[in-house]
Amino acid sequence: MMPKTNLLPRRQFLAATGIAAVVDLLQGQLRAADNAAGVAAGKVRHSVCKWCYPKIPLEDLASAAKEIGLESIELLDPPDFPVLKKHGLHCAMVSYPTAIAPDGTKIGPIPKGFNRVEHHDLLISVYEPLLKASAEAGFKQVICFSGNRDGMDDQQGIKNCAIGIKRLIPLCEQLGVTLCMELLNSKVNHPDYMCDHSAWGVALCEAVGSEHFKLLYDIYHMQIMEGDVIATIKKHHRYFAHYHTGGVPGRHEIDETQELNYPAIIRAIQDTGYTGYLGQEFTPARPDQIASLKQAVGICSVA
Repeated sequence: MMPKTNLLPRRQFLAATGIAAVVDLLQGQLRAADNAAGVAAGKVRHSVCKWCYPKIPLEDLASAAKEIGLESIELLDPPDFPVLKKHGLHCAMVSYPTAIAPDGTKIGPIPKGFNRVEHHDLLISVYEPLLKASAEAGFKQVICFSGNRDGMDDQQGIKNCAIGIKRLIPLCEQLGVTLCMELLNSKVNHPDYMCDHSAWGVALCEAVGSEHFKLLYDIYHMQIMEGDVIATIKKHHRYFAHYHTGGVPGRHEIDETQELNYPAIIRAIQDTGYTGYLGQEFTPARPDQIASLKQAVGICSVA
């Protein structure tokens, strides 16, 4: 037991030593940071994926996006473009087109993509008008998918994808549009998807050999498949045209409830010289979904 001594009250001691002023300053800075949380700032150009907010009309999401400070709403189709124009917003990544094969199979979505040569004619027929419509609207990136393996060897998949994508490259180059294949996980969300590792995607980029074909590096998906996110971004960033977020596990909010350190990841992306958009692609678990989006923008607004 310590002996009793004559102690100044805590506040008087802090004031006497000058520490109180420092504490007040720090507390003020923390309050300011809390008040600014969710407001877009720094070097990041913020975007959000519409599909994550199915119950919010595009008009309402566009209004909220402008208020928060986002510049883009993505994964939209040409009929949605006028709403973006109305609100002065960009579409950082245009969604994919679809075609119906003679047997009724839908070609273009995630499971049925460029890794099947028999899909190429249909894919070319729907991608060409989409690329033109996107360029006309001023939107310069369009998403595409490898398709599922369905027993196909990965090297054959690279070869087949390159054959089909090369047919679109002259038009992409003419229009100034980049076709972007998304890296997705095959462990949780998209079983059997072929473009499920960054190394496979990079090999495909090298096989295509054009600056108008790159990858959409989805941080959520690649954390699940391979981890080592920052090192991968540093090593292969020249092949990454766009980035998506998402909390791991669960693909929900990107705050302290999940395992990724998003401020550190965003700084790593910035260090590569990247000047494109960051697409928030998490599905909010909280009732106030716009508040979750605002929070995510604040987390990623690193200087």
